[in-house]
Amino acid sequence: MVHNYTAIIHQEGNLYVSECLELEIASQGDSASKALENLTEAVQLFLEVASDQEIQRRLESKTVTPLEVSIG
Repeated sequence: MVHNYTAIIHQEGNLYVSECLELEIASQGDSASKALENLTEAVQLFLEVASDQEIQRRLESKTVTPLEVSIG
């Protein structure tokens, strides 16, 4: 089964940090692609061991939406 989530990757010093917004899971790597690879593994492991209730709790407690900001 394939699940789709949102990942953000940003550089912090010499490392890249990756975060799965919906599941509150983070990882890191020495490149953006390695950080994403490590995050994918972390999410897979979480989904294998977490209860259905924990997964639902994390998914339901988030809203990802566009933000419109006017300046001037």
